[in-house]
Amino acid sequence: MSGVPQKKISVLIADDQPLVRRGLALILAPDPAFEVVAEAEDGEQAVALAHRFRPDVVVMDIRMPVLDGVQATEQLAAALPDCRVLALSTFDMDEYVVGALRAGAYGFLPKDISPEELVAAIHIVHAGEATVAPRLLTRLISTYVRAPHRPQKPPLSLSELTPREVEVWRLIATGLDNAEIARALDITVSTVKNYITSIFDKLSVRDRAQAVIAAYESGLVETQQN
Repeated sequence: MSGVPQKKISVLIADDQPLVRRGLALILAPDPAFEVVAEAEDGEQAVALAHRFRPDVVVMDIRMPVLDGVQATEQLAAALPDCRVLALSTFDMDEYVVGALRAGAYGFLPKDISPEELVAAIHIVHAGEATVAPRLLTRLISTYVRAPHRPQKPPLSLSELTPREVEVWRLIATGLDNAEIARALDITVSTVKNYITSIFDKLSVRDRAQAVIAAYESGLVETQQN
């Protein structure tokens, strides 16, 4: 052991409900891995405090007054890309969630998660990975793209992707993780990761969440109608 103290993950909590803010702070306070540097009561204040404190992670409520979490996330992703947003929502099925992921959030959690899940998610976001469970993400996006008021986007061209990359992309969008994709295609997990890296690059997406959104918007995957 080197004895060198590990740098704490600095966290900003943004929620318009004081009880929720305090609750989240109290969950993180006992953990020596975290330091809650500030609390914000709306999106505008979250952006201002993020510029001041430069937190590693912002735990951001999606629905807030003055400036909502989606707009705040978009501003932070543009101005402070190293400040990673973990979006929270009271509702599992919430079009705001997809908006936040598109705006640059690194993940989404419902507010009824356990303290352990919150802690784990912040660690994952801090590492630069998406925290949205694939099946939950698929449900959220399926709900969003079914909405009649969804803004229309031009379909993506699939010409740059190889047939195998298209198949891997389709399996990502249907909710499979890397190990499940490997089993489905009878290839190694390492090979799946290589395909995913290439797919993300060709689609100009940052992570799995944005890749799934792109799959639905391109028409590669259709929502399941019950």
